Amino acid sequence: MPENVILTIDNGTQSVRALLFTLNGELIAKGKVELEPYFSSHPGWAEQHADYYWQSLRKACHQLWDNPVVDKRSICAVAVTTQRGTVVNLDRNGTPLRPAITWLDQRRAEGVEPLSGLWGTALKFAGASSIVNKFQEKAQSNWFRLEQPELWERTHKYVLLSGYLNYQLTGQFRDSIGAQVGYLPFDYKRLRWAARSDWRWQALSIRPDMLPELVPPGAEIGRITTEAAQFTGIPQNLPVIAAGSDKACEILGSGGNRVDIGCMSYGTTATINATTTRYIEPVRFMPSYPSAIPNTYCSEIMIYRGFWMVSWFKQEFGLREQTIARERGIEPEILFDELVNEVPPGSMGLMLQPYWSPGAREPGPEAKGSIIGFGDVHTRAHIYRAILEGLAYALREGKEKIEKCTGVPMKVLHVSGGGSQSDAALQLTADIFDLPVRRPHTYETSGLGAAMDAAVGMNLHPDFDQAVNAMTRIGATFEPGAKASSTYQRLYNEVYLKMYKRLQPLYQSIREITGYPA
Repeated sequence: MPENVILTIDNGTQSVRALLFTLNGELIAKGKVELEPYFSSHPGWAEQHADYYWQSLRKACHQLWDNPVVDKRSICAVAVTTQRGTVVNLDRNGTPLRPAITWLDQRRAEGVEPLSGLWGTALKFAGASSIVNKFQEKAQSNWFRLEQPELWERTHKYVLLSGYLNYQLTGQFRDSIGAQVGYLPFDYKRLRWAARSDWRWQALSIRPDMLPELVPPGAEIGRITTEAAQFTGIPQNLPVIAAGSDKACEILGSGGNRVDIGCMSYGTTATINATTTRYIEPVRFMPSYPSAIPNTYCSEIMIYRGFWMVSWFKQEFGLREQTIARERGIEPEILFDELVNEVPPGSMGLMLQPYWSPGAREPGPEAKGSIIGFGDVHTRAHIYRAILEGLAYALREGKEKIEKCTGVPMKVLHVSGGGSQSDAALQLTADIFDLPVRRPHTYETSGLGAAMDAAVGMNLHPDFDQAVNAMTRIGATFEPGAKASSTYQRLYNEVYLKMYKRLQPLYQSIREITGYPA
C-alpha cells in the first residue's frame, strides 16, 4: 500500500463509509455500513441515535481493516465529513441526552416570540421579518427550550453530527468552520460564530459556551485518543484534520475550486454551487455556506428532496425494470436509462415543476409540484424523462441566479451524487444547460474532498489548487447536442420560467381550500 494514505469518515444520510485515499485521489479500500436514515415517533419527526452513527462508524472501519490490502501504518491522517444540519445534545460527560434531530425533521417550534427591539424593527424594515420567523420556528434549539426545557437546561454542548464524531475521535469539542450549516448563531459572511450583538443570539436559545471551538478546513482538530483507537481500530495519536460538510466536500472532490465551474449534486437534495471568494446571496436572505476551502463560500441553490421524485418513480412505476435487472444481473439504472432514451428531448411537451417541497421564498410556502402538457400519447417513460428534465430546468434557473450575483458565467458543469451515474440524465443536463457536463472519476467525491482537506492540512499538497490538480480527474464528459439544446432553450424560456408565476395563484387557492401544504 502507498505511503501517506488518508482515512476519510463520510457519514451521509444513507450510509457511513470509511475510505482510504492516496495523494493522487485513488480510492484503494472502502468499508460501508448502510444506515436507517431516521425513525419517527411523531408525524414529521426524523430522529436517529447519535450512538448509532458512532457504532456504524466502528463497523465501517473494521470492514476496512478486514481488507488484506490495508496497512494501517500507511495512514497519516483522518478527516470527517457528515450530513448537514443534524444536531446532537451532549451532557457534561459528552454523552448524548436524546436522539439526534436529523436534517430531514419537519417539526416546528410553536409559539416562539418574534424578535423585538432594534433588531425586530431593522428586520421588519428590511422585509426579512417573515424569513427570520421561519428561521426561529425551524431552529431545533427553540423547540428544545419550549418543549423539553429540562433537557435543554442539562445540555452542556450543542453540536452538529460532525462535531459529535470529531469529539468521539479526539475528546475535543472542536469542529470545522466548513461543516457549520444549520440553525445556529453562525455568521456565514464572516465564517465564524456570530458577534454577541448579532440578531441570531436573540432569535435562538443557544449560549456561546454551548458551542464547539471552530477551526478552518485543513487545521488539526485533535488526535485519535486511546479510547477511540480501541473502539474503532484507527491508530492512536493520528491527527484528525478539519474538513467540510458532505456537500462542501463533494464540490471540492469533484474539482469545483473556481467560480466558473458549476458543481451539481444529483442526490436526495439536488443542488448547484459555485465556489466563490466573495460572499453572495443568490436568493435574498439565504446565505452562501462555508466551503471546504478556507475563506471561500459555496453559493448554493437547492431543490429540497430533488432526486426524491426519481426514487418515487422507480418505486411506484419501475417494478418491471427492477425485476428484469435482477434476472439479468445488471444495475436497474441501465434499464431506466433505456426508458429515458425512448423519449425525445422535451418529452413531447410534458413539463414538470419540481416544487414538491415548498420553500420560504422561492418557491413560496404555497408551492406544489406540477406536470402540465399531458396528452394521450404520453407513457410512464415520458413522465420519467420529464422528472429529470424538470430538475435540470430548476437547477439551470439556479445557475443563472448565481451567475447574476458573481458576474462570471459558468463554463462547465461537474455533476456528482447518485443520479450522476445515469448517462441519460447527464446527457439531457448537458443539453438543457448547453454546457459540457463532466462526471468525476470517483463516485466518492465527498470522501475525496475531505481527503484533500487533510492532504493540504498535512502539507502533502502545498495548496488546494494543486490538490485539485493532483487528486481529481474527469471520468466522462457529455457534450450538448445542437438540436436538443435548441428545443430545450425554447421550452425553458417560453414555458418553464413562466410556470410558477402562472400557477402560483392556483397553488394559493389549493392551500386555502385543502390546508395543504401546511
